[in-house]
Amino acid sequence: MFLCLSLPVLFLCVVTVSCSETKTCDDAQKTCSVIACGIPVTNGTPGRDGRDGPKGEKGEPGQGLRGLQGPPGKSGPPGKTGDPGFPGARGQKGDRGDNSVAESKLASLEREIRSLRTELNHIKKLQTFSLGKKSGKKLYITNGEKMPFSQAKALCAGLQATVAAPKNAEENEAIRAVAKDTAFLGITDEATEGQFMYVTGGRLTYSNWKKDEPNDFGSGEDCVIILKDGIWNDISCAASFLVVCEFPD
Repeated sequence: MFLCLSLPVLFLCVVTVSCSETKTCDDAQKTCSVIACGIPVTNGTPGRDGRDGPKGEKGEPGQGLRGLQGPPGKSGPPGKTGDPGFPGARGQKGDRGDNSVAESKLASLEREIRSLRTELNHIKKLQTFSLGKKSGKKLYITNGEKMPFSQAKALCAGLQATVAAPKNAEENEAIRAVAKDTAFLGITDEATEGQFMYVTGGRLTYSNWKKDEPNDFGSGEDCVIILKDGIWNDISCAASFLVVCEFPD
């Protein structure tokens, strides 16, 4: 059943009821019967959506609990290094340092140096006992190798030493004891034939030649060797004999 109080039916009542009489349309609507107004009506198509109205003002904050703060975002790229600032004011002069620490360290270093010197002297004594022979302030050492005189000079020079050359009978005996075999002496007459001199310079101050030596036998004997018994003989410098090096103390 259709109700005439609904808005569509009211519009239909206005069309069907004659309003020519002096009665107003309101009265006609009041007298409209169900039969007179009951014209079947079908719903029309929906109208188009209206335009959005203007944005309203921001409302008041809600009364509920505030949510938890979210995690921090990613760090942005580092900024450019700023210009250096102006130098600060010079500070006051500090107190004078305590020298007691430095003096203590210095004293400790001096003790260590003395200890090292004592140990070095002990090692030199052991070296003299095991490898060489000492006479006065000279130390004589051999490595047991045989070589020509030129190589013997180079070997000793590389050790900051010279080929052994005795200046007295005591040194001659020390060299013989170290060599225990035929060895070169640091004596030659290469500069002037027949005038033997030390390779370090200067004429001989001591000699222990074998009888009838030196005789410069054959093609030339410009070097000197010490035999097992301590006697000297001239020999070719190209021959190979034991080398004994002399170290000043």
